[in-house]
Amino acid sequence: MTAPGPAAGPAPGSRPAPDAVVPGGAPAAAVDEALLRELTPGVLGVLVRRGADFAAAEDAVQDALLDAVRVWPADPPRDPRGWLVTAAWRRFLDATRADAARRRREDLVDREPEPGPVPDADDTLSLYFLCAHPALSPSSAAALTLRAVGGLTTRQIARAYLVPEATMAQRISRAKRTVSGVRLDRPGDVGTVLRVLYLVFNEGYSGDVDLAAEAIRLTRRLAASVDHPEPAGLLALMLLHHARRAARTAPDGSLVPLAEQDRSRWDTAAIAEGIRILQGALARDRLGEYQAQAAIAALHADARSAEETDWPQIVEWYDELVGLTGSPVARLNRAVAVGEADGPRAGLAALAGLDPDLPRYTAVAAWLHERDGDRAGAARLYAEAAHRAPSLAERTHLTRQAARLNADL
Repeated sequence: MTAPGPAAGPAPGSRPAPDAVVPGGAPAAAVDEALLRELTPGVLGVLVRRGADFAAAEDAVQDALLDAVRVWPADPPRDPRGWLVTAAWRRFLDATRADAARRRREDLVDREPEPGPVPDADDTLSLYFLCAHPALSPSSAAALTLRAVGGLTTRQIARAYLVPEATMAQRISRAKRTVSGVRLDRPGDVGTVLRVLYLVFNEGYSGDVDLAAEAIRLTRRLAASVDHPEPAGLLALMLLHHARRAARTAPDGSLVPLAEQDRSRWDTAAIAEGIRILQGALARDRLGEYQAQAAIAALHADARSAEETDWPQIVEWYDELVGLTGSPVARLNRAVAVGEADGPRAGLAALAGLDPDLPRYTAVAAWLHERDGDRAGAARLYAEAAHRAPSLAERTHLTRQAARLNADL
């Protein structure tokens, strides 16, 4: 099989990120929020390397960020990173002095460094591994990653996940307690970090923060920090999916299936970048699941129309993905590709060995039955799939499909 080629066509501008809110609610013009986010993991890493407990260090960094929002607009520092390190360390020391275990930590107080330039050291990768610790649930790992590595506030994360701020604060606090005292003295699991980042990406957008864009930003940093092709594969996959975002919903908010999307609304600049990154990862000849998924997404993105999609090639990539993961979801998606490449009967045969309780199994079965001419069976399955749908938008879409077929019976 061949690696997907570059997408043709003009490159429209990407959708701008929504207005952000900096810690403490200050307007974005008052302080460089992007700079604060970029500096956050490095500052946290410095405190941890100096011997600070992770949970206490993370609290101190958040306090330092609030200090920066108050102070920097009127008195911008010459060395922002050094300023934050000094402020965070002093916050940590203040908390340490007030702690009941102060006597055991007096050596940290005595070693307070003088303000000044901080030696460069990239602690971001270690923080990724710490935040994706296997003892954490996926949702807790994602929240902790957004706070400790992404530099988001608890309020921003809570709004993005549509939960009360107090609930998110408790989730993050429990996660911090879990990883406190963990020593990262051996290589972490890149696969776990990638799963957490992909989970963040799939949350999409709500509240102040575009989580898909934030996941892309964090994955870029990871890909630049680790000598492994899979982070690049995940970055390519994210870019290729994100490129189709504007075309996925109609003005009324209803879902638009891939075959019906207006491809002129796809971000061809993001598609071209995703394909370039994917080709670089595939050239290293260490195929992983995210590279295989990105190759499938690239073949969809490279087709000028739904009819021009290279379905046989997509089936081959799904064969690779199933071989790598054994994932039932990959097998389900493969059945759709087989139905397109070899006809609905072949797709139904590929579907036959899968668990009917698999998410979206019934929706796929409905589509294949409709393609095979069984409109009554398809209408019944669409209605059943709508009842099981995980979101209102998907439920509405499937209900409309059932109504469309029932109207013709």
